[in-house]
Amino acid sequence: MNQSVDFRKTIYELVKENPEVANIMQEIGFKDITNPAMLNTAGRVMTIPKGASMKKIDLNTIKQIFRDHGFEVVE
Repeated sequence: MNQSVDFRKTIYELVKENPEVANIMQEIGFKDITNPAMLNTAGRVMTIPKGASMKKIDLNTIKQIFRDHGFEVVE
């Protein structure tokens, strides 16, 4: 694993660092994340754990999906 995703960073920061994160987030169920307006507003304050809680998506499932895509999860 040579890529990492830091769950302490905002979704906006993560997507700017690695645009692939947006596609993975969309696959997980964050459908609006590819909308630039959402990314530039909610994405600037939302972290993956906060979003998971709001969407009622298990955080461990999200971690595993990122690992399956070759990411190291940083918490």
